Amino acid sequence: MKTTSHTPQRLRLSYRAPWDWQQFHEHFALRSLAGVECLSPRRYARSVRLGEDRGWFSVAPLDDSAELELELHLPANHAETLTARVRKMFDLDSDPAHIAGHLGNDPLLGPLIRHTPGLRLPTAFDPFEQAVRAIVGQQVTVKAAVTIVGRLVQRLGEPLPGDVPGQPTRLFPTPQALAGADLAGIGMPGKRVETLQRFAAACASGALALHVDDGADDLVKRLCALPGIGPWTAEYVALRAFGDPDAFPTADLGLLKSPVWGADGIAARDLQRRAEAWRPWRAYAAVYLWHAYSQSGRTGG
Repeated sequence: MKTTSHTPQRLRLSYRAPWDWQQFHEHFALRSLAGVECLSPRRYARSVRLGEDRGWFSVAPLDDSAELELELHLPANHAETLTARVRKMFDLDSDPAHIAGHLGNDPLLGPLIRHTPGLRLPTAFDPFEQAVRAIVGQQVTVKAAVTIVGRLVQRLGEPLPGDVPGQPTRLFPTPQALAGADLAGIGMPGKRVETLQRFAAACASGALALHVDDGADDLVKRLCALPGIGPWTAEYVALRAFGDPDAFPTADLGLLKSPVWGADGIAARDLQRRAEAWRPWRAYAAVYLWHAYSQSGRTGG
């Protein structure tokens, strides 16, 4: 694996307003992995492994235009691939007016959209990393999951050389590293460790391919075939790892307890029925429900 210094390449990534940097900053502030990611008030950076190359990139909002500045510290031949993945990560290609036109007439979602127009769907840079986060996050808080995943990074993540101020210092562990590691004392129940390592081994061997080429439902089905992975985990991976606009983890606590439902929340089966009207943009409905949940002082999604 090669790590060499490169003259930074700077690109501008456009989007349709409204787009809110603060939404993404709050998202990363809850989930940022020390070493892999670096977050400051107006900048996000993370480490990257692409083929035999490794390096990092940073993203910052521009005040004078509807664009983000992307700075690449990798060989120039990766620019097209990285640009596409970063655009997906920050949901720069969606049309907020079109989505609001579909969801805005809903009596519950309409007021949320008018209050905070243009919320986007933050998507993970690396699907494997996001799936690991989802498995670790089963039945624990976001904060607890980040702590445990951080231990995995410190124990198994390769160092990323370099001395640029504000650069990431570590790569996320590979499927091979996670599958073969001794995870004693990592802070998870034994059954969940088994689930995580079984998943990592399937990815490492190629038995499980993480993609949505055949649709999100196909991915959910393939993930649920692995012991220890249920619908919530699989649907959350489809939403957060791939940005599927209609993915909807019906059993998610933040969705069920969102304040729009009142003090008692809503049952999963009732939410599933209610969400049919939001197709094909159920993931964006989830973003608004999670946002309402977080504004009530809790964290979810």
